[in-house]
Amino acid sequence: MPPTAATHAPSILQAQGLHKTYRMGDEDLHVLRGVDLGVAEGEWVAVLGASGSGKSTLLHALGGLDRPQRGQVIFRGESVWGQSTSWIDSFRGRDVGFVFQFYHLLPELNALENVLIGAMISSPVTGWRAIRDERRKRAAELLGQLGLGERLRHRPNKLSGGERQRVAIARAMINSPAVLLADEPTGNLDAATGRQILEVFQTIHRAGQTIVMVTHDAKIAAAADRQVTLEAGRLKA
Repeated sequence: MPPTAATHAPSILQAQGLHKTYRMGDEDLHVLRGVDLGVAEGEWVAVLGASGSGKSTLLHALGGLDRPQRGQVIFRGESVWGQSTSWIDSFRGRDVGFVFQFYHLLPELNALENVLIGAMISSPVTGWRAIRDERRKRAAELLGQLGLGERLRHRPNKLSGGERQRVAIARAMINSPAVLLADEPTGNLDAATGRQILEVFQTIHRAGQTIVMVTHDAKIAAAADRQVTLEAGRLKA
């Protein structure tokens, strides 16, 4: 795919020399071996790789979920892992939206409430009452835009897999994140539903959303502006 305007924009998120190793019994498993990646504002980058290649580990490091042993993640010029725990917590809630393969919806909450959880977590307790109505309205609007306007009061067990993933996407978008990080978002869906979810990401991206998506599926990755491959702990263009 030819370069887009976004590829010439300044990097909003960068990985610089990321290393991550896990201890497995008596052996060290080197998952990331000096990964470098720059993501321009408004760009959609797909990271391809086989199961166990470290794709999720890379995404978690970029999003402030999993600290690398070496290297840096830079967000808008600031070192994420060089900040305090409270700053990193705020970064995850304010600037990053996560979409996971298995949805991670709370079964006792309905669709609207599951989306609102994302807003509540990122808001100070004392300030939630002041913004609650506005966030509830936004949550309902997001779900409506994703075709779930009639399903707001349905709990996850009353929703299909594709509907659950749409709820998860709305939850990730509730705080208008600078970067959307998606971990195999179609991996738990059949082919037809997966294509529908991919169309949702295409719509979000056309509206200007920066996306980093990891996937094992080359057809899914082909929708992105740029594809890179993670192999043996290193990225290849």
